Amino acid sequence: MKPISIQLYSLRAMSEKDFAGVIRAVGEIGYCGVEPAGFYGMAPADLRRLVEDQGMVVSSSHGPWASPDNLAEVIDTAAALGVELVSSGFGAEDFKDTDAIRRTADKVNSMEEVLGKAGLTLFLHNHWWEFEMLEPAGQGGPRLKHDLFAELAPKVAFEIDTYWAANFGANDPVAIVKKLAARAPLLHIKDGPLVREKPMLAVGSGKMPTRKVIEAANPDVLRWLVVELDSCATDMLQAVRESYDWLTREKLARGRL
Repeated sequence: MKPISIQLYSLRAMSEKDFAGVIRAVGEIGYCGVEPAGFYGMAPADLRRLVEDQGMVVSSSHGPWASPDNLAEVIDTAAALGVELVSSGFGAEDFKDTDAIRRTADKVNSMEEVLGKAGLTLFLHNHWWEFEMLEPAGQGGPRLKHDLFAELAPKVAFEIDTYWAANFGANDPVAIVKKLAARAPLLHIKDGPLVREKPMLAVGSGKMPTRKVIEAANPDVLRWLVVELDSCATDMLQAVRESYDWLTREKLARGRL
């Protein structure tokens, strides 16, 4: 079983009021790690100390997302947090067609080269637009946009957001994880109704085939399972707790408690 982390974007509303309290709360639940998405005025080194005081580690970070003009900051922040995995991601326009995907891949390849020399692994976090189909006419399709990108950027790693990769039921997330398993040290685990604009649910209570998704990963490559709920119709901290409880109870992830 892989250790379980929490993407702190899930708890952003609480973090704006009491970020240190959020860290303590997820530590008390039993999470092994946290994946920050912003620092709410706290220095990265101070966040690391706070996290480690709760018996956890920073598993990876979404802050700052790597771009060609901030790589020095990314390298310094990674050192302060004690992480080797650093993130980036792109908007829908960056994956709108073949030409856009080629430009995005060129940008990622140049960033990966710099970060790799610094001993860091660049990973990309996806949303649903990377897992849309390319239009057949003049685009080399039909194929998933993400397939073309993965081919054009062969050294970048992936944090597969398994819910978005399913693209509201259009794709099989199990097959996607299996296909990308050799390049996926992180999986974002979330659940919900697989309906656009509908709120998510605690992991284990929605329509995602979570067990099969996790089993499709390569255990020699996968380092962390990261719970993330972008929105939730119930209390978010309770959903974060229920997600931890279900994953550990089902022996799909390893917690601290």
